[in-house]
Amino acid sequence: MDTLIARVQRALEQLTDPEIPVLSLRELGVLREVRAGTDGLEIVLTPTYSGCPAMDQIEQDVRAKLCELGVAARITRQLVPAWSSDWLGAEARRKLSAAGIAPPQAPAANATLRFVAPGASPPSCPRCGSTRTVQTAAFGSTACKALYKCLACGEPFDYFKPY
Repeated sequence: MDTLIARVQRALEQLTDPEIPVLSLRELGVLREVRAGTDGLEIVLTPTYSGCPAMDQIEQDVRAKLCELGVAARITRQLVPAWSSDWLGAEARRKLSAAGIAPPQAPAANATLRFVAPGASPPSCPRCGSTRTVQTAAFGSTACKALYKCLACGEPFDYFKPY
């Protein structure tokens, strides 16, 4: 079973998020686990938020990959613990920035719970690096992003909201 789990995990780690295709499901933290369940293989997915419209597409992509591999598995949506932007590693944050999406601010090293307070530092522009940015809309191209504008270079950009 361990060999099957490893093979499925490697294959699923190649799938990308339909709304943020620069990140794999693993890098985004949506693909939580591939494990042996009591009734066979189980794929555990955690949405970035409970109403994420991309989850149906993500599940279809996972099912298609499993079918391609000839593997039967149950897909479980796990809501606890809730997804957190703290699950994004340094490489995922770098990829977001390179794609023109400001990554959420990284948590403090010893933080266990984080709130974004009014007046918190604005995100840096992923194009020029300036922190002279302003929010222009609470929602960007997807509900998990806000739209900002850089006052230094004038470019609009998405900011991946911290959760």
